[in-house]
Amino acid sequence: MKMVLLSGGSGKRLWPLSNEARSKQFLKVLHNEQGEAESMVQRVWRQLDGAGLADDAFVATNRAQVEMLVSQLGDGVPLIVEPERRDTFPAIALAAVYLHSVEQVPLDTVVTVMPVDPYVEASFFAKVQELEQVLSDTEANLALIGVVPSVPSEKYGYIVPMADALDGGSVRRVSHFKEKPDRVLAEQLIGRGALWNCGVFAFRLDYMIELLAFKGLPLEYGELLDEYRRLPKISFDYEVVEQEAKVVVVPYDGYWKDLGTWNTLTEEMSQSRIGTGIVTDDSANTHLINELDIPVTVIGLNDVVVAASPDGILVTAKTESPRIKEVMDDIRQRPMFEERRWGHYRVVDYVKYAEGNEVLTKRITVRSGSNISYQLHHKRSEIWTIVSGVADIVINDKPYTVKPGDVVRIPEGTKHSIKGVTDVDLIEVQTGSELIEEDIVRLCMEWRDIPLHQFI
Repeated sequence: MKMVLLSGGSGKRLWPLSNEARSKQFLKVLHNEQGEAESMVQRVWRQLDGAGLADDAFVATNRAQVEMLVSQLGDGVPLIVEPERRDTFPAIALAAVYLHSVEQVPLDTVVTVMPVDPYVEASFFAKVQELEQVLSDTEANLALIGVVPSVPSEKYGYIVPMADALDGGSVRRVSHFKEKPDRVLAEQLIGRGALWNCGVFAFRLDYMIELLAFKGLPLEYGELLDEYRRLPKISFDYEVVEQEAKVVVVPYDGYWKDLGTWNTLTEEMSQSRIGTGIVTDDSANTHLINELDIPVTVIGLNDVVVAASPDGILVTAKTESPRIKEVMDDIRQRPMFEERRWGHYRVVDYVKYAEGNEVLTKRITVRSGSNISYQLHHKRSEIWTIVSGVADIVINDKPYTVKPGDVVRIPEGTKHSIKGVTDVDLIEVQTGSELIEEDIVRLCMEWRDIPLHQFI
């Protein structure tokens, strides 16, 4: 079996910690059994590894999340990167073609797709492993996992099975699907044995390849990348699952949760306070998550979430926290914090002047042994002030070593990179006409690939 984990999303429901660059699965607000902070994606990958599934797992993602995935999972995790954000059907189609034409996975191999961030017990992955045998036993084209509901929730889609189980077991054929019913209808569906749709399904690789061929889509990875933007922007559920007649569902009667809102996420946090601040003892069921360098104090508030990051500050009643997406829907701002494969940065200040010139100040940490890409910019200059640590830098192919107090000037068009000899903190001031990610021209990613000219 091959696993494909879908990593996407823009993170508005967990604002201000999540943003366009840092979706909910990357927030390090959970803790493992050793008490160490971990994100949802790190937790799921750890569980996959414990179930013996990680060696055959791939992560399907978009360009904006590559750096953070490498930072949190390491550079050994295979990524399938879509050239632009579309939806789950294009992402899964690209993953299937990658497995077929690049990895040359046999066509009779079962591929299981799941989100990268469910909050589940280890037993969930034992159920995932059953899907391979279920496809063989039932001759279905798709096998799903449905969670046995604990309440008639209006937040989830429902899989409605047919009445009779197959061969006297628990596996059932699927009758139809119902997306987010009201509470009354949800109760009726549960009475018919309906299950929560947790977004996990399995198919044989040849099923997807034949489906893509029928739709006239390329079956070579490079060709599909070139034509990716013409794929329909639609979910896999609507495009494939709900159009397929031979679908079965396997019930999972265990702990499963979608930590997609502040009220559900805080229910699974082992600490009520993360970061600098105080929550007084008379504040019941209240959580503080503070990523700022200033203290935040919460006094006498019950059932509240207070979240502070460089992107903003949120104070909300837990029951009302799901409204954040609609409240912030029209707000557009650059991400103020990003985690990268080499470290992280935080925006300290941003100003756009009337004449059009922009100034952006960042506090950057480069980890020991890591480096940013060898790059240049056409629309901005940069000044680096080394605050702590020692680093090697390359400026226009010439190597230097820098230490605290050193200042490095990088005019427009200058090739440059930095590598931490130790952990390095620096202040970067960008000045230019357009301070955007698209103005980064990456010449090479690896330090060893940078051409070096010795001093004269």
